[in-house]
Amino acid sequence: MKTTESKNNTSKKETIERGVTKPKSNAASGLTELFEDSLKDIYWAEKALTKALPIMLKNASSVELKDAIDNHLTETEEQISRLEEVFKIIGKKATAKKCDAMEGLIEEAKGLLEETEIGVVRDAAIIAASQKIEHYEIATYGTLRQFAETLGLPEAATLLEQTLDEEKGADKILTEVAVNAVNLEAAEIE
Repeated sequence: MKTTESKNNTSKKETIERGVTKPKSNAASGLTELFEDSLKDIYWAEKALTKALPIMLKNASSVELKDAIDNHLTETEEQISRLEEVFKIIGKKATAKKCDAMEGLIEEAKGLLEETEIGVVRDAAIIAASQKIEHYEIATYGTLRQFAETLGLPEAATLLEQTLDEEKGADKILTEVAVNAVNLEAAEIE
């Protein structure tokens, strides 16, 4: 009887452990480390975005879309400076860690450029790809701001809130360009 119970307990334990991801040796063990790691991730993402936005700008046709992308490129450069300020606040050197999510979103955007004709259809694709990026950034900055508040870093929280507001504003502008012009013109091509 003990042998059967022992086997059942071992079997259940192994089943539970199979689905659990083993952490890396340098895995975050506290909120501060998770905050720092997330800052490195979005720092890489913003730097990568400064290289991707000019490509989207060159491929856009709509004046409104070009203006939105150009303005957001300037904002993104300011956001990088703001992130560097957050790193200073927490006493860390600003370092980047590859952001798999942003890399994937940028690659998807490049793919959409290849899959669309130049003009309003490509503009619609650029807006779609850009909004996916904005939504990722909104989620990230919202989380980082909350981490900063929880960790008692009000100055960092304020800087992250400012960037969060800019990302929400960029998303709103993209929606307006899509709804008021680009999507309507692209639909007329049908």
